[in-house]
Amino acid sequence: MKSKKKPYILFVAEVIYLNICEIKKKNLNFSNIDAVENFIGSEVYQEISSGKFHDNWFKELSKNDFVDPETKEKIPEETLNLLKVQKDMMIKQLIQFPNLYYAKSHFPLEISQRAFDHLWRMCESYELWCKETKQPNLIILDIID
Repeated sequence: MKSKKKPYILFVAEVIYLNICEIKKKNLNFSNIDAVENFIGSEVYQEISSGKFHDNWFKELSKNDFVDPETKEKIPEETLNLLKVQKDMMIKQLIQFPNLYYAKSHFPLEISQRAFDHLWRMCESYELWCKETKQPNLIILDIID
């Protein structure tokens, strides 16, 4: 892979990844699992799971007629449609019901497990992109190894 330009579809994955890294950095004894679990319910999680993250991003992009501020190129309609699908998927996968994370048995409920699994896959995707673009310095959690 020659280009190190991050695909738009990975922008939200990077936000998730960096926030989980920050949680782990503040809690040195946390495992990756602990850090992901602590990310669930955070303000950033709420913003992403409600669709506000994408709505705000689209609003910012629309101010400049969907021209990428870094590359100065117009973002293709197909990419914008893909990001809308991503938004809908995030809302469905990261649905959250307060105070229902664990059942009496201390196993995560199915909806919470689905959110956890989705966040984990997002982190894996980000690390795979870092690996493919030969940017190992961006890999902090070492989820894919």
